[in-house]
Amino acid sequence: QVQLVESGGGLVQAGGSLRLACAASASIFSVNAIAWYRQAPGGKQRELVATITLRGNTDYSDSVKGRFTIARDNAKNTVYLEMSSLKVEDTAVYSCAADLDQRTRTWAYWGRGTQVTVSS
Repeated sequence: QVQLVESGGGLVQAGGSLRLACAASASIFSVNAIAWYRQAPGGKQRELVATITLRGNTDYSDSVKGRFTIARDNAKNTVYLEMSSLKVEDTAVYSCAADLDQRTRTWAYWGRGTQVTVSS
């Protein structure tokens, strides 16, 4: 069992930066990948933002490519999401997920999320 706790959310002006953290209760080497998702207000569908695999391979959604960076600190069992050039449309609850079931494409563990609000 892995517990995930997100932190680092807050209110920031458009063009600003934030760094989110996803702290795992167990070694992040015990999971095959960790991802950041976000869900914007108004019942919008949850969006996959970025993924990092056990080998360190990364992938990003087109909407954040070039602005967001996912990285892992193995010693701290933490995965970060560095967000820069933030836009109002980046406003959402950001959640991390870990350990992807390759067959069902579902994640085994989820955090509760952290709110990011970007003001104009």
